[in-house]
Amino acid sequence: MNLTAYLERRRRLVERALDGYVPAVGASPTLVRAMRHSLLGGGKRLRPILTIAAAEAVGGDARSVLPFACALEMVHTYSLIHDDLPSMDDDDLRRGQPTCHVVFGEAVAILAGDALLTEAFRIMAAAALGRAPNKARALQAINEIAAAAGARGMVSGQVADLEAERREPDLATVEFIHVRKTGALLLASVRAGALLSGAGTRVLRALSVYGEALGLAFQVADDILDAEAPTSVTGKHRGRDQARHKMTFPAVMGLGAAKQRARELLDQAIGAVQGFDRRAQPLREIAGYVVARAATG
Repeated sequence: MNLTAYLERRRRLVERALDGYVPAVGASPTLVRAMRHSLLGGGKRLRPILTIAAAEAVGGDARSVLPFACALEMVHTYSLIHDDLPSMDDDDLRRGQPTCHVVFGEAVAILAGDALLTEAFRIMAAAALGRAPNKARALQAINEIAAAAGARGMVSGQVADLEAERREPDLATVEFIHVRKTGALLLASVRAGALLSGAGTRVLRALSVYGEALGLAFQVADDILDAEAPTSVTGKHRGRDQARHKMTFPAVMGLGAAKQRARELLDQAIGAVQGFDRRAQPLREIAGYVVARAATG
């Protein structure tokens, strides 16, 4: 398959839908501009595309899971806005453009993140109340996304990441951070698409193994890119992790071993969906794409 063409088609589908979800009727114009600045200002749209690809892998279709796919991108964007704040990672560049707080001020940026997070759950709830063919599965997907985004997942990982700055790196802490801060939402993206499309227990278990391996592989690759890749590739300043003494995979094991770890995780992800038919090919190709960004050296 042509992965580039697939990703572009799915990205356009997601971005058209996102454009329709924001602005919300009656919202402050300043708030809407801040939300759109971060939400529509580029990005790979990996999480919503994974939701769609997982749905397709089990016989579902893109449009039936699109509200959940868009909601996941909104949750992710909220996390980036807050992650970039001066009180957290203090970044002034994201997706190749000034971060939300640089353009709109810290208070509006916080509120834009809050609004995106809340709107995400409104969109999913509306879909569950509306045309969702299986409301119990829609509620299960919402529950899993909430867990991945909250105190058991992404927020817990963010706190651990802040606490680990300037501490001696160790692998257990790095994996604790990344499984929660990054991996949890990627896993939820895969599981949501499969759940909403009627995946059975065995299939869902295999896709969960895929999502767990992919989530960790993504962050290993991201750590490597931060150390090696220019701003034109990452959309962020090079070497920010090292400058802030972040606990990363290269800091713990070195770049060579980190690249090997990414390749091992790729093998795990692809192995998990080995028994799936050609409809799962986008999932296989996406895993290879994630790792190839950084682990080919």
